[in-house]
Amino acid sequence: MTEGFRYLSRQDVIALGGTLAQAALDDVCDVVTLMRHHDAEMPAETHVSLTGQRGKAYALPARVGGRFNAAGVKWTAHRPDAEDNLPQAMALTLISRADNGLPLGLVESGALTATRTAAVSALALSHAAPRTVQRVLLLGAGVQAMAHLDMLRELFGNLREVSWWDRRQRSLPVDSASLPWPLVNVENLQEALSRDIDAVITCTSAAEPLLEAEAMRPGRLVIQVGYHEVSFAAIRCASRVVVDLWGDFCETSAKSLFQMYRAGEFSRERVDADLGNLLLDGWRPAAGDSVYFSSFGLNVFDIALASRVLRLAAERDTGTLLPFFPESAHAPE
Repeated sequence: MTEGFRYLSRQDVIALGGTLAQAALDDVCDVVTLMRHHDAEMPAETHVSLTGQRGKAYALPARVGGRFNAAGVKWTAHRPDAEDNLPQAMALTLISRADNGLPLGLVESGALTATRTAAVSALALSHAAPRTVQRVLLLGAGVQAMAHLDMLRELFGNLREVSWWDRRQRSLPVDSASLPWPLVNVENLQEALSRDIDAVITCTSAAEPLLEAEAMRPGRLVIQVGYHEVSFAAIRCASRVVVDLWGDFCETSAKSLFQMYRAGEFSRERVDADLGNLLLDGWRPAAGDSVYFSSFGLNVFDIALASRVLRLAAERDTGTLLPFFPESAHAPE
C-alpha cells in the first residue's frame, strides 16, 4: 500500500469499481446504519451563486465512521444554463481521515454521485415499492439516467421490461442487446404512464413538472431523482410519501416536495418513512398504495464512496500521487 495524498480522475474511479451498483448499495446501507447509531453526521450545506447564471456552487461536508473513517467535503457546481455539452453538475470530493484529520485525496465525483443516487433508488425499488417491480419507466437520457440503467442491469436482471422517455428525444448510448431485458423507447409520456408500470424513475433536470396526478396509481412507485419533475397534485395523490431523509435542506431545496412544503401545501408529519425506516425498521407499503419517493441526495454517501475508492487506490497504488507535506512536518526544531 502506498500512503499519501492522491487525485483520482473519473477514469480512475471507474477502474476502481466506483460505478458498481452493488458496492455502492453496500456503502449506502452501511452509512444508513451508522447514521442511526450516531456515527455519521451531515451538517448543513452552504453555497455561493455562479456569476451570470441561475446556477450555484455547493460545499457539502460530512463525516462517516465505521469502515469508512472519513471526513470530507463535496464541492459541486450546478450549471443549469451552461451550453458547453459538459455535465450540468460538476463535483470534486476532498477526503481526510476522520480519526486524525490526515488528508487522503481528491476525487472527481460526477460518476460517484450518479452511482450513489442510483443505489438509493435500488433500495427504494426493493423496499418501498407496493408490489414486486417488473416493469420500469425511466425518464431522461443523461448521466443520472445512464447510472440508473446500469444499476437496473446489475441489480434487477429479472425485470420484464424497461422503457424510457426523453423530452429532448435523445438516444441512450447503450447496446440494447447487452441488456438482460427489453429496452423500449417511448415517444409519448402520457401513453407510457397509462401502461401497467410498477415504477417510474425521473432522472431529468426539468424545472417544471412532468408528472401530474394521473401518474400516481395504486401499486406504483414514483422515484423523483431530478429537479422539479413531480407536480404538487401528483404528490398529493400519493397514499405514501417516502424520503431518503428530511432535514434542514427542506427550507432551500428546489426539489418538488420541499417546494410544496415551503408553499404550505405539505406537512412534515405526512412523511411515512425514510431510508432508516426502510432498511432498519422494516417499513413497507401496502400492495394497493401509490408511493412517492423523494431522493434529495445525501452527501454523507458521497464521502463514504469517495473514501472507499481512495482506500482501494492506496492498496493498488493507482491514481496520481501528489506531494502533500504540511509545513509543520518540516519546520526546524
